Amino acid sequence: MSVSVIVIAQDEEATLERCLKSVAWADEIVVLDSGSTDATPRIARQLGTKVHHTDDWPGFGPQKNRALDLATGDWVLSLDADEWLTPELQAEVRNTVAGPGPYSAFRVPRASYFCGRLMRHSGWWPDPVLRLFRRGCARFSDDLVHERLIVDGTVGQLSYPLMHESFVGLEEVLDKVNRYSSAGAQMMVADGRAGSLTSAVAHGAWTFVRTYLFKAGFMDGREGFMLAVSNAEGVYYRYLKAWLLTKR
Repeated sequence: MSVSVIVIAQDEEATLERCLKSVAWADEIVVLDSGSTDATPRIARQLGTKVHHTDDWPGFGPQKNRALDLATGDWVLSLDADEWLTPELQAEVRNTVAGPGPYSAFRVPRASYFCGRLMRHSGWWPDPVLRLFRRGCARFSDDLVHERLIVDGTVGQLSYPLMHESFVGLEEVLDKVNRYSSAGAQMMVADGRAGSLTSAVAHGAWTFVRTYLFKAGFMDGREGFMLAVSNAEGVYYRYLKAWLLTKR
């Protein structure tokens, strides 16, 4: 069974090489670039990757479907540029596609770093994500952010974790909070949901409590507190931006 790896990318020179080297064994690697101004396309080509370009950004779900349409393998492994496979997971993926049994897709646990710390609580572990699937049996949702993989068939579970360096520093955290809250607000308004100042404060406060207390973020030390605050900010600004959009 052949395996295609798909990666969507924009200005990912800091992490892309590690990602692509971890899947160098795949039969095909497709990188879909959306206007990078750094060395992302050059790094991908140097590693023998098929690089494609788009001039627009339709959102994460539609962009991943574009990358999926470029894949030709029997199985597809979808990765973000800041993710990579350990040698153990590489072997497990190869063994799985050689004898997948009745499954059309597989979840894999994801271990994420936040500002240099491997997070073991805060709702970030084991964080199962659907990433490996038979081509033709799954498509991504059309969501601008937090897209989902919609599978036609039975889903199995892999054992070894996918590694993920989510944020290196606070500048990245703040940038993502801003971008994702804007996209989330647009989705809320499109679904007919209006935010308000009260709902922004209430949902933001509840998100902090849920992350830091109920999901044991306090056990992740200072980074656990920082993550709970950034989660709360993202939700707060999403509802606030939705309110401002509906006011217009």
